[in-house]
Amino acid sequence: MNLVVIHRNDSSTSKDNQQLLRFAVSSEPVASVIFDGLSRDLRWGRDSELSFAIPEEWNIRPSRTAPEIIPYREGVPIPPEFLRKIIRQRTLGRWFVVSDGRFATQVNLKLLEEALNAIDADVIAVNIEPELLAGCEKVRLTARSDVAGIRRLYADSAELSPPAADWPHHTFIKTEAVNPLLMDHTLPQSFRDFLESCRTKALTLRTIRIGGLVLDLETEEGLLDFCRNKVGLLPPHHLRQKNRVGKNVSSDDSTSSEGARILGKVLLGENVEIGAKAVVIGPTIIGNNVKVGQGAVINSAIVGPEVCVPQEQLVDNCIIKGPNYEWSRLTEFRTDNSNRLYISTFDLDQQSHRKDFRTWPRFSYPGFFKRIVDCFVAIIVLILFAPILPFIALAIKLTSTGPIFFKDRRQGLHGKSFNCLKFRTMLVGADKIQDKLRVVSQVDGPQFKMKDDPRLNAVGRFLRDTYIDEIPQFINVLLGQMSVVGPRPSPEAENTLCPSWRDTRLSVRPGITGLWQVRRTRRPMKDFQEWIHYDTVYVRDLSLKMDLWICWQTAKKLVEDFIRQF
Repeated sequence: MNLVVIHRNDSSTSKDNQQLLRFAVSSEPVASVIFDGLSRDLRWGRDSELSFAIPEEWNIRPSRTAPEIIPYREGVPIPPEFLRKIIRQRTLGRWFVVSDGRFATQVNLKLLEEALNAIDADVIAVNIEPELLAGCEKVRLTARSDVAGIRRLYADSAELSPPAADWPHHTFIKTEAVNPLLMDHTLPQSFRDFLESCRTKALTLRTIRIGGLVLDLETEEGLLDFCRNKVGLLPPHHLRQKNRVGKNVSSDDSTSSEGARILGKVLLGENVEIGAKAVVIGPTIIGNNVKVGQGAVINSAIVGPEVCVPQEQLVDNCIIKGPNYEWSRLTEFRTDNSNRLYISTFDLDQQSHRKDFRTWPRFSYPGFFKRIVDCFVAIIVLILFAPILPFIALAIKLTSTGPIFFKDRRQGLHGKSFNCLKFRTMLVGADKIQDKLRVVSQVDGPQFKMKDDPRLNAVGRFLRDTYIDEIPQFINVLLGQMSVVGPRPSPEAENTLCPSWRDTRLSVRPGITGLWQVRRTRRPMKDFQEWIHYDTVYVRDLSLKMDLWICWQTAKKLVEDFIRQF
């Protein structure tokens, strides 16, 4: 079960923003957008039921399309049938979720579920923090404000935090703890009273911060962003107005004069009158009984009910709550003004956060045909080497104890981890003593290499010098985890040292061979710089011609090194 509580806002610092959410949930068709949008964002579980608790004095009348509304005075009453539903229903495990309706949030559900399962508590308070999203950087300062370091996150993260004085964005309560927490079947309005109830009932409470997106609907910017993003997601029966460009506009309850235009996604209420030569640009919501004056322009705005927009008035990226709005705050529209179309910079329905990965057209060589070539080459190589693979496996098994293959976690396309396969060339546990040998590493940077590595097994040196140990990686190619040609596959620990370079090289699948492998000079203290340089050049200039040239250079090197063994 989910309960969304819209609290009274008596602490708003801006007089203009007071009761902004109250206006939104009591004014159609804005209320439909709010309820539908919050129902999408704050529903935890596919089949979970959701109800809204709203102050009684707001006099919100539920419509046919709105969810169940519970009016409250001091505390939120929880009816017995509601409690029975809580016990029966499982949401992200066995949780009753109380959300603060002032905030619209988006969070990685998989990460949230892992965090909830890892914490042993009866109540878990969850606050959403954009600074914990993947890709965010935070500067660490000393007491003297000197830069001590920079922290960069490569994945959405969560961390424990002290409890706050006010309600968190979401409160997860185990279903068996719901009854003990309630006072006379009522959820306390104050979070401090809720904390006191947890203490008196000996219930454990933990607070976590988790990466995600959040909008404050009690601010004009937050409410505008939320509504503009949700207009296009409303069910068809909510939309009174279809998109029309350059045509006269009319609907069952709305009228428009000659030359009026609606551009983009616009939601009209009942009895809306649009004057001659007026322009309404979406995403925009216009309430019931609104009159738009001749030549007015409304762009990416919310206009409340009973409003009369003056002639030649520009309403741009703002909220007009009611008929008593002071129009002197806004400028008049002039014919020489350029219309500023709204471009959303905050997509609450975005499922993955943007990273600086390079992309290619779908049917280009890097975007499509390279994968076909990889599969073809991988099948040919595995067929050619199939007769000798059993002998290699037997030699490894007879000369050292341990598995035939070595699986190392590496990062692939867009940072997705996979097991990179190789024939085992070292003793079991060799990776655990690498840090002790790093002082004698012959290369710079995070990588490790030494000439006479004591960790090699009896056949390991031959397999490495002839590159036979890398044949199993063609299985990774068939699985789509690697490419025949690409940057060197590296673990997350190495990639975290190079923030900007990391996203560049992870724009493509790592390769068995690559530009760095055939162009490196192995000059002292230059190997790591060459590695970064050539991987970046490869992603920048990726083409079929370059891949063929790298394969040709690799083939010559393999033949030369194999002959050198004898």
